[in-house]
Amino acid sequence: MNPIQEYFYRIKEPERSTLLFLRKKILESDPENITETLSFGLPFFKYKKKMLCYLYYSKKYKQHYVSFYHGDRLDHPLLIQDGRKKFKILLIDMEEDLPVSFIMNVIDDIKQYL
Repeated sequence: MNPIQEYFYRIKEPERSTLLFLRKKILESDPENITETLSFGLPFFKYKKKMLCYLYYSKKYKQHYVSFYHGDRLDHPLLIQDGRKKFKILLIDMEEDLPVSFIMNVIDDIKQYL
């Protein structure tokens, strides 16, 4: 098992399945240009070798989230800056439907800054 797979398999269900589904959607959204690496022990997604977003867990909010690079340039009420300079996060509520289309739209919006 590679280090990225190990990261996901340390997460308990049902969070693991949700994050693996999201990972798959992000990678499939632009398979020629979006790649995945492990940076700082976290799965990072890059667009044409430039930072795009990453997945992590917030101890403060006790939820997983997607953190978007250049999120500071986007103005949307679901994205939280929370003291970050370049990133904004989207908390993932495991009790609700995953906002896949919203996440893909944010990714498309961020690509214009890369």
